[in-house]
Amino acid sequence: MWEIKNKQLVKTFQFETFEEAIVFINAVAKFCTSENHHPEIVNIYNKVKLSFCTHDAGNSLTELDYKLAKLIDTL
Repeated sequence: MWEIKNKQLVKTFQFETFEEAIVFINAVAKFCTSENHHPEIVNIYNKVKLSFCTHDAGNSLTELDYKLAKLIDTL
């Protein structure tokens, strides 16, 4: 479940292996590149934490942040 923390949309994903985490990160990168909107990504072994906000909108949440969160949830 995505949470709002410090004015950002945040979710941590856990995988079986490091390799699965990297495959996920690469899939996220494709979505984000197509929308020209990129999250902060933190990867520690099999965990990936994504944080979204829109810097151009004063570091607030916009419809684009929520749109990408929905797309990422389909992976």
